[in-house]
Amino acid sequence: MQSPLFSYTEQQTQERYAPQNPQLLRVALEGHDDVLARKGSMVAYQGLIEFDGEYRTPGQQRARANTGEGLDLMRCSGQGTVYLANLAQYVHIVDVDQRGLTVDSAYVLAMDSVLHTEVVAVDSQFGISGSGKYQLNISGSGKVALMTSGQPLMMQVTPEKYVNADADAIVAWSNSLRVQMQAQTHSSGIRRRRGNTGEGWELSFMGEGFALVQPSEVLPPQNVALQGMAAQYGMGQQGARGQNRGNAWE
Repeated sequence: MQSPLFSYTEQQTQERYAPQNPQLLRVALEGHDDVLARKGSMVAYQGLIEFDGEYRTPGQQRARANTGEGLDLMRCSGQGTVYLANLAQYVHIVDVDQRGLTVDSAYVLAMDSVLHTEVVAVDSQFGISGSGKYQLNISGSGKVALMTSGQPLMMQVTPEKYVNADADAIVAWSNSLRVQMQAQTHSSGIRRRRGNTGEGWELSFMGEGFALVQPSEVLPPQNVALQGMAAQYGMGQQGARGQNRGNAWE
């Protein structure tokens, strides 16, 4: 049998985390270094690999129930290689150091089990919760595999040049940055997405570090028919913090 498909073979490497192509990640396990991966993200594996649901502490369960932010993970252990992917999103490897990283949990594909996670709040200038209100802080020393819809943009933030990003397009940022959630509108119209511009909440970053932005927003077009008005503003079961977190709108 012959086919151009046979050119898509495994990429041999000694790296623990190795993208096989822009949308598929290979992770090597050696029996003592478990990996936590997004539930259901395994597409193939080789060797003696076990998959178990990852225990969430009562505090993590409460945080998830109250904020909608958190990770649904499985623990991958054993010896061999496991291949991970999610909705053909682009995969990016990040080395986390002691300074830490803040991410939207919807874009985490895998991470070293030694890393620590904690839900944190982003201050709103109006004190109203919405998309981008809560994020996930990852600390420790290890690797994280992030996902983006399309090729992302890494924006440098300096004291002389701050950055604003759509709250539904931001993927991750440096813990060293000062962050505030805001909207370019007055308080009486705070629940509207800036009139007919289609723009809503944004995050403002100040300090020294970086902000990672993807060329896609979680929210649907303004006039799309969804289950309830709340979903149109990123809320409820069909909103950005609800069940439809893969940017797959029907």
